[in-house]
Amino acid sequence: MVAKLWSSMILFICGVVFTAMAHATFPSVPSQLYKALGIEKTATPKELHEAVTKRYNDPAQGAGKGSHAQYWEPIPMSMYFDPKTFYKAPASPDEIAGRADCVECHTDESPVWVAAWKKSTHANLSKIRKLKPEDPRFYKKAKLEEIENNLRSMGKLGETEKLKEVGCIDCHVDINTTKKADHKADMRMPTAEVCGTCHLREFAERESERDTLIWPEGIGWPDGRPSHALDYKANVEVSVYAGMPQREIAEGCTMCHVNQNTCDHCHTRHEFSAAESRKPEACATCHSGVDHNNWEQYSMSKHGKIVAMMGDEWNWDVQLKDAYSKGGQTAPTCAGCHFEYDGKYSHNVTQKIRWANYPVVPGIASNITSDWAEGRKDSWVTTCTNCHSERFARSYLEFMDKGTLHLLAKYQEVNAIVKKLYDDKLLTGQKTNRPNPPPPMKAGYSQFFQLYWSKNNNPSSLELKVLEMGENDLPKGHVGLAHVNPGGWTYTDGWGPLNRAYVEIMDENSKLRHEMELERRIAKLEKKKFSLFNGETTEEKISLGGLGGGMLLAGTIALAGWRRREKRAS
Repeated sequence: MVAKLWSSMILFICGVVFTAMAHATFPSVPSQLYKALGIEKTATPKELHEAVTKRYNDPAQGAGKGSHAQYWEPIPMSMYFDPKTFYKAPASPDEIAGRADCVECHTDESPVWVAAWKKSTHANLSKIRKLKPEDPRFYKKAKLEEIENNLRSMGKLGETEKLKEVGCIDCHVDINTTKKADHKADMRMPTAEVCGTCHLREFAERESERDTLIWPEGIGWPDGRPSHALDYKANVEVSVYAGMPQREIAEGCTMCHVNQNTCDHCHTRHEFSAAESRKPEACATCHSGVDHNNWEQYSMSKHGKIVAMMGDEWNWDVQLKDAYSKGGQTAPTCAGCHFEYDGKYSHNVTQKIRWANYPVVPGIASNITSDWAEGRKDSWVTTCTNCHSERFARSYLEFMDKGTLHLLAKYQEVNAIVKKLYDDKLLTGQKTNRPNPPPPMKAGYSQFFQLYWSKNNNPSSLELKVLEMGENDLPKGHVGLAHVNPGGWTYTDGWGPLNRAYVEIMDENSKLRHEMELERRIAKLEKKKFSLFNGETTEEKISLGGLGGGMLLAGTIALAGWRRREKRAS
């Protein structure tokens, strides 16, 4: 009887455990994603992966070449930027290879790949299973169990089977396969959905950016953007990207806008190190430059300088949420601030977005004090109070908002001046030498394409200058404020360059308006001259004074009399 009771209890416990594993929930995945996908939070990993992947691969939801597809063709590098759409397996070698064959061959062909992989967690799963609680990487043991649960749910791992390794064939052919693969027919370049088969929690977190960044009505940003989840769509939907014949130049933007398609921009292949991806330098390649110089502003801030000076003493292997408490970290990093939301950490980095980097976007500034934006500011206060008092945090965030509004007002004033010049057709070559851009670009004032495409006097220098103020100088000033680099919004970037451009534009505006007035007066004089020389009357009174005026009047009368006599004689 006792034996039967114990047997029943064991079966019950196993059933509960199996049910929990089969319906593993991920608290870090926002409920908005489940609602958008029409599934329950208790969905199995298989159901969640299928739902996320279906949307991820849907052209109507941002996959593929986009609505401007007819205007551009891929180049060879495109297969690496958007593997799902463009990748083709290599034509050689003509090999049928197994799991071990890949490593053996690539040790000679591409040894750095193999060396990086051998250092990775993927190649050392047995070491992960043996980690002790005192090891800072101990959290990876639970992560491995979660991944195995995902694979069991998807039918890629047996009920009691353990994952032995993640090798070349798992990512580039099929996960946990024992078959040999045809190098010319079976090879794939992994996309985010492939990584998401194992790393489902992170995949779903990242994809939830589409659902948590829903802008209030009247904001110029589409829902879900800007984000890593839709950064490729944001790229291919830009008209100048599609219309430029210089494809290699256009694809320069693509090299950063591929996080939607692959995961290896943050987790560099083939080591895919979490510790590496947590360091600020991992973000610097893309989050830098004239229109979003986050890296430059952060690295020049006190925060960035502490990381530069002290970062070597920190333990980057601890889980991100433990960086301050266990890793010795004493200053914020990109991941530490942007992955955190109300005390929790995830791959959704959009839940606190308020300004979205570009204050020039319509509706952003007027929305910044709305309940929506204030709620997100509260979440930033939670982040900042890891290191600062709440009063300090709120004071600085208000400082940032008002400083950004000052920068925006400077731009808006001068933009209105140049827009009036455009409306009055006074910009250089506007009436004579301004060709339309190629489709799908649209002609008009201060169009984004003018940063990358130019022909004759389209755009004029004043248009380009004011466009660069809004698209470059203004964002740099805001980013300087957001990342606490004083020179980044006062002198080096932001206000200083905006003020300089403002002065130059005002000078040109005065000159053009003066020239217009001179042309108007000359035209008026020409009209008077025409009337006098032809002996015609005019309603306009002619005022001529002094000796010069009298001589001009006498000469004009004499000339008019001579013309009448000549006319009668003929």
